[in-house]
Amino acid sequence: MAVTDQLNNVLDKTQRLIALCDSLKEENDLLRLENQSLQVALEAGKSKVADLEEKARALKLARSLEEIAVAKQGTNEKALDIKQKISEFVREIDKCIVLLKK
Repeated sequence: MAVTDQLNNVLDKTQRLIALCDSLKEENDLLRLENQSLQVALEAGKSKVADLEEKARALKLARSLEEIAVAKQGTNEKALDIKQKISEFVREIDKCIVLLKK
């Protein structure tokens, strides 16, 4: 092989390597852009999860407060029922006392 053939061969291989390098740079740039968009999506997802967890905690707290209020209301209703029954018993006792006095 002549020196010129070897030189041409080296030049051809160099041009292919440069083309391959350019192609890999383009691919690398595309992958970096994709990576950035995925990181943005991930951060948005994390933010959404944090918001939903906060809403879930608030809802859980609201429900527990509502249960306490309902239980308290139920207790108040029971107390009112008991007071009414006591009043009825007192009226019955008063009627019995009036009948005994006669």
